[in-house]
Parts: sequence; structure tokens; C-alpha cells
Amino acid sequence: MKTISHSIEINAPATEVWKVLTDLTAYADWNPFIREASGDVAVGRRLTLKMFPADGKPMTFRPRVLAADPGVELRWIGHFVLPGIFDGEHRFTLTATAAGGTEVEQAEKFSGLLVPFTAKTISATRQNFAALNEALKIRIES
Repeated sequence: MKTISHSIEINAPATEVWKVLTDLTAYADWNPFIREASGDVAVGRRLTLKMFPADGKPMTFRPRVLAADPGVELRWIGHFVLPGIFDGEHRFTLTATAAGGTEVEQAEKFSGLLVPFTAKTISATRQNFAALNEALKIRIES
């Protein structure tokens, strides 16, 4: 198992961050990593996400939503081919700051048989998280 994460502070309340994170149809307007997204952000539902890694080919995933707690957490899990081969549990955690803003942590826990062979891809994914977080900050604070 391998976990990566990236955090950023946004000068806006968690409710504003949540609105942008869950407006999947607007991802193409601001999100450099997940440029196409659709689906119902509700527990048990599937999303369709097309990711454009900075150093690779676009990939489409159909993760299942595990948590959708408004203003607190959005979490989903996706599998490559079958569960247990290469799984990614992705989450956005929103935490209020003393200054009235929100700390956004984006993290992914990778597990499965292929994890030991994907170190380069997993490392590059953290850079994509950083780009997404920075774009999210700009989108909300502009």
C-alpha cells in the first residue's frame, strides 16, 4: 500500500470549496488534471472521470463514491481492471482554519498487486494533485 497527499489553504469557507468540487460539469473550466467529469456525487453512485496526467496519456475511470459529506469529505474508489489489481481510494478532506478559510487535503491510497511496479506513476500523481489544488484555489479566490 502507498499513500500520497497534497494540501493547500484556500481563503473561503468549506461550503464554497464544496460547491466547486462537486460541480463536475465545470471541471473543464478550471481543472488541469480531471478535465472531464460527470455523475452524481452521492454515496454508492459511479462517477466518470477523465484524467489528463501531466506526463502521460489521458485515462478514464469510473470510481464509486464512498463518502459525500458536504463541506467535509468527498471520497471515491476506483479499480484497474478488477479490484485487487490496482486500486485507488481518493479523497478530498476540507477542514476549517482559524482565519475562516479551508485547508483542502487531497490524498490517494493505492493498493493491489501492481502497486510495487507503479512507483513512478504514483509519484507523478502527487504533482498532478498539486496542480489541481492550486487551480482550485485560483478558481475559488478569483
